[in-house]
Amino acid sequence: MARNSPSKEIALGGVLAALGVVVMCMGTLIPLATYVCPMLCCLMLKVVLQRCGVSVAWAWYGAVAILSVLMSPDKEAASVFVFLGYYPILKPKLDRMKLGWFLKALLFNSAVLVMYWLLIHLFGMAQISAEFHEMGTVLLIVTLILGNVTFFLLDRVLSLQFRRRGKHG
Repeated sequence: MARNSPSKEIALGGVLAALGVVVMCMGTLIPLATYVCPMLCCLMLKVVLQRCGVSVAWAWYGAVAILSVLMSPDKEAASVFVFLGYYPILKPKLDRMKLGWFLKALLFNSAVLVMYWLLIHLFGMAQISAEFHEMGTVLLIVTLILGNVTFFLLDRVLSLQFRRRGKHG
């Protein structure tokens, strides 16, 4: 099979971007989907990255991030994607670095802290602030730890290679 032409890559990227926006807009249907939908979009981004290359992957991320912020009713889920959705593109570089796991943890934790600070203080999402106040400090720390565990599980899933089937496979 011949290598994908640029028009096929862009078409595939466009179709998967539309699917990504639909997935992000489904975030309000199930409360847990606030974190699941951005992870599903990260998996789609990995497909775009492998099939279409880095430049189309960055364009895909930008398009899905902007459209998610504009269209998704769950602004928290859209923010999670904006702040962490590019991770599949950076992951190969981080995997090659010494202390890559430390840099990944630093990236995740700083992105989450900056994101929630902006949501609460700059965008005035009082419901998030009230939810955090209601949870208490210990539960917030446990939630951040579970977020780290989930992030590293996503990292492991992104490490799996997608295998292309041959003519007879």
